[in-house]
Amino acid sequence: MTYKEIVTYIEEIPRFTRKHSLAHTREMLLFLGNPQNGKKIIHVAGTNGKGSVCAYLDAMLRAEGKSTGLFTSPHLVKMNERIVLNGKQISDEDFCEVFEETMQAVRRMQDAGLEHPTFFEFLFAMAMKAYDRAGMEYIVLETGLGGRLDATSSVEPVACVITSIGLDHMEYLGDTVEQIAGEKAGIIRPEVPVFFAQTAPESDSVIEKTAEKEGCFCKKIGKDAYEILGIEDKHIAFSCASAYYGTTTWKLNNIGTYQPGNALLAMEVMRYLFKENGHPQEWRTALARVKWAGRMEEIRPNVYIDGAHNEDGIRAFIESVMLMHEQSPVILLFSAVNDKRYDSMIEMLTGVDCIDQFCITQIPGSRGVRIEELTQQFAQRTDKPVHAFEDFRDAYDFCRRAKKDVGTLYIVGSLYLAGLAEDILQ
Repeated sequence: MTYKEIVTYIEEIPRFTRKHSLAHTREMLLFLGNPQNGKKIIHVAGTNGKGSVCAYLDAMLRAEGKSTGLFTSPHLVKMNERIVLNGKQISDEDFCEVFEETMQAVRRMQDAGLEHPTFFEFLFAMAMKAYDRAGMEYIVLETGLGGRLDATSSVEPVACVITSIGLDHMEYLGDTVEQIAGEKAGIIRPEVPVFFAQTAPESDSVIEKTAEKEGCFCKKIGKDAYEILGIEDKHIAFSCASAYYGTTTWKLNNIGTYQPGNALLAMEVMRYLFKENGHPQEWRTALARVKWAGRMEEIRPNVYIDGAHNEDGIRAFIESVMLMHEQSPVILLFSAVNDKRYDSMIEMLTGVDCIDQFCITQIPGSRGVRIEELTQQFAQRTDKPVHAFEDFRDAYDFCRRAKKDVGTLYIVGSLYLAGLAEDILQ
């Protein structure tokens, strides 16, 4: 099969299968030769910030001279983004080879009476096989959805990490932060160290109690553990409260105000794993180089893409925008998918003083909120100019002209929108 045929096959998997148990995923890995064995796995769950924390961990591990596999989702433009080896996306050639090996294992599974894995389970298996083939020592795994029942929970980690908790995917995970935290805390394993970002007392308590029950070392990374120093030269600078990191100023490429907390969470995992043998100055250099696509990423001069797609993500996005702008003209290009609380997101965004005008577009496919609905939602909430375009290219061209050379454009509301923007603007 060609690369294109393989991608088409994987994309069509949801049509003929369903989510399976962790026992089924372990059977799949067994048919693959248990590629996860002998690997040091860091398992990351949470509502927002998972991908960034994974990227920071991967960069610092490589700064320590370790070979790494990084598994994240979703991809923004190309499926290969999900499987990264030593900082580079898997090549098309290797992607095809790993697919064929995984497909052979799946056929043997089916001959034994087991069902075909889901889209996510299949890609997870491919990733683990790719990392095993390359002889990776460390693997950083981002959960796909939740944690307790996620396919990535079929392997045994050396550390469990939980980022901020918020209300998202409530149709699957529960409609309270306690319920959602319980699903995320499902990644916790007996006596495996746990690191988590302070969010709210309700969710923090669930994680702490689960860790205590499992006999785990547990560390909460509080919001007082770092101080944001400001944004300069298009980097966000921060300092750490712990003497371990000294008086060093740390800088990150992705300028969201939420990123220092994500970075420090990853740093604390590294500090535990490497103890006195760690090299924080090397971590500092590595973190400053990380560019995580679609997360307050400047893709063109004064054009930023942010994948915020739920209320907590939008709240963090607004904090970042308000830190960067006082009076500078700001244009927001927005769209959303219909299984998100887009009305609440719009309510929050229309209350931001520094946003001068809004532009809305429609994400292709059945999941995209119709342009008429978005227009109505904005009209109910703001008197500022709102421009509507069904096609993203038309919307972007309008924003580019309106922005001219002195304004700033933000593209926000959905990871699908972020991927669309990445694909076209790159």
